[in-house]
Amino acid sequence: DLSLLRFISAELTRGYFLEHNEAKYTERRERVYTCMRIPRELEKLMFFGIFLCLDAFLYVFTLLPLRVFLAMFRFLTLPCYGLRDRRLLQPAQVCDILKGVILVICYFMMHYVDYSMMYHLIRGQSVIKLYIIYNMLEVADRLFSSFGQDILDALYWTATEPKERKRAHIGVIPHFFMAVLYVFLHAILIMVQATTLNVAFNSHNKSLLTIMMSNNFVEIKGSVFKKFEKNNLFQMSNSDIKERFTNYVLLLIVCLRNMEQFSWNPDHLWVLFPDVCMVIASEIAVDIVKHAFITKFNDITADVYSEYRASLAFDLVSSRQKNAYTDYSDSVSRRMGFIPLPLAVLLIRVVTSSIKVQGVLAYACVVLFYCGLISLKVLNSIVLLGKSCEYVKEAKMEEKLFNPVLTATPGKPVNKPQSKFKSAQGISTDENGSTSVTNQPVHQKENMPSLLVTSNSDQFLTTPDGEEKDISQDSSELKHRSSKKDLLEIDRFTICGNRID
Repeated sequence: DLSLLRFISAELTRGYFLEHNEAKYTERRERVYTCMRIPRELEKLMFFGIFLCLDAFLYVFTLLPLRVFLAMFRFLTLPCYGLRDRRLLQPAQVCDILKGVILVICYFMMHYVDYSMMYHLIRGQSVIKLYIIYNMLEVADRLFSSFGQDILDALYWTATEPKERKRAHIGVIPHFFMAVLYVFLHAILIMVQATTLNVAFNSHNKSLLTIMMSNNFVEIKGSVFKKFEKNNLFQMSNSDIKERFTNYVLLLIVCLRNMEQFSWNPDHLWVLFPDVCMVIASEIAVDIVKHAFITKFNDITADVYSEYRASLAFDLVSSRQKNAYTDYSDSVSRRMGFIPLPLAVLLIRVVTSSIKVQGVLAYACVVLFYCGLISLKVLNSIVLLGKSCEYVKEAKMEEKLFNPVLTATPGKPVNKPQSKFKSAQGISTDENGSTSVTNQPVHQKENMPSLLVTSNSDQFLTTPDGEEKDISQDSSELKHRSSKKDLLEIDRFTICGNRID
């Protein structure tokens, strides 16, 4: 018989057993554990990545001037030794001279930009207008970072590629002017960012600083509810590393400018300290929340950050080989979208305008400071190289450092799956069927045909012989397999490359 009393009694005494759905609740518990592990694993990756960016940034101030000096010395003393080969300078020396000349030219061009006038011009704007300007500057910085390294790579390759005619060297000139224009415009863009941040620090009610910090939390809304694969999350992680390191340099510039205005009074530094800590804490909190929910919604484990760290370590170890494919600072630029040249030009401009060097003792202090920078760079490089070797060994990626690159003749399709490739002389694949992108380069003669590197995505575009399957049935499998490429096979991880399929 149905009655209200029996219904209430059933509701009070009704029982259930969670072990009947053990798999579901175990999975939910693992998600909670994963979210709790995210801050630790993410900060370990961020800590390692920030020191990688610091190593590339210090290289511009310490070792690059010495390398430029050695290259110029070789160029000037070349007639004394005679021309033994066709190259006047090695490709690395040519790239070093180009970087040094670009830095010097852009530094003198920055003297025509008045920082004080820019500060008062920005300070006269309303808060809402400054908020819009700051968002536009962030977008512009990402676009500049995406296209800037391509411009520099085009210049380096145009200057060092083998040329049959002397007239072909003229093509370096337009590439050089394009690179100078890019570095100058990007440096001005970062200067406007630093000036806007300085205005936010010096505002009385701190309303602009609060709005700029709240803009970081808007980033969570735009990222958390999207579908992310492992490669896309790697791109975002590299972007966050670059963004955090750039913010540290911008905060350093703001502190230098403020300390100059207050005649280097140390008491004013403690006035800026709470705001600096607030900006850094908001950045860390946003990154932790964003990555925690991205991994939760996309069923990605926290161990993936150790794979990302191993990939970054692999770039460092491979660039330290005797015959590497690229300089390490350029490798960091391609991975993270961090280009140190514009930031270095701005920092040199701010330091030279804020600190006046007069007298013998001041110049001695400058020399000692430069020696300290070199010691910091060498110590940082040694520690990073040791840690990178550990990470590469833990990920069992040592064999990829020495395997030659898998090649194929241009125009000839590959008709066999990757697992059935035959090893020829100088051609091999790793155990996963993927090719290594940072191996020892082999000196080739100029009359040899060019070879193209084939990736996993190229293999999936052709149907293997002897398999008569419907293309429509394989389309879903094709898309699934092509998305699971090795992290080392993707050449660019710029901050504008976060395209979600």
